[in-house]
Amino acid sequence: MGEHPARTRRRGEELIKAIHDAVLQEVVEAGAGRLTMDAIARRAATPRTTLYRRWSDPLDVLLDALYHQHPVEEPTPGADDLRGDLIRALRLMADWALSPAGRAVAAILTDPKSAALMSEALFERVFANRGGTFTRTVLQHYADRGRFPAELLTPVVADIGEALVTKRLIDTGTPPSEEDLSAIVDQAILPALGLGPCGPREDREQRT
Repeated sequence: MGEHPARTRRRGEELIKAIHDAVLQEVVEAGAGRLTMDAIARRAATPRTTLYRRWSDPLDVLLDALYHQHPVEEPTPGADDLRGDLIRALRLMADWALSPAGRAVAAILTDPKSAALMSEALFERVFANRGGTFTRTVLQHYADRGRFPAELLTPVVADIGEALVTKRLIDTGTPPSEEDLSAIVDQAILPALGLGPCGPREDREQRT
């Protein structure tokens, strides 16, 4: 009766977090294709019936965990710091990539079987509902407010920062420095929008 006191005390958000943490650990070790409710419940130290009260299957648990642990950029409301907002968005991505959720996504997308099983659902239920690729929320925010022509926000431009941060993580295994992130923004993203580190060319000329 008193063998598992923690099980009886955990409720609400604490229990859901334990289950989310468990499914993320499980997918990194076993892959999405081998996820089971039994394994998740065992790792979370909770009865399997608890999972079925909220989720229909193990992939549903996984997608819910990834959704709730996926960060969303928060652009400056006045849309007056594009460079700073982009750097912060890339830092958010770099931190997330090394988190349990980021490692779980990497495990899914780098395993052909897991990717085939759930990449579509991952993009639809997680990324699309949480702002898409990193920097897209920021770039869309500024485009909507006329800070640069909306037609310049192409899929390639939206992915530049994410691609370069990913390459840095793969090449070095360590998060990019602030200098790295500044270089990505100044040398890749802003020039792709016809802007420089300080804003439109005419604004830079006025400031000098």
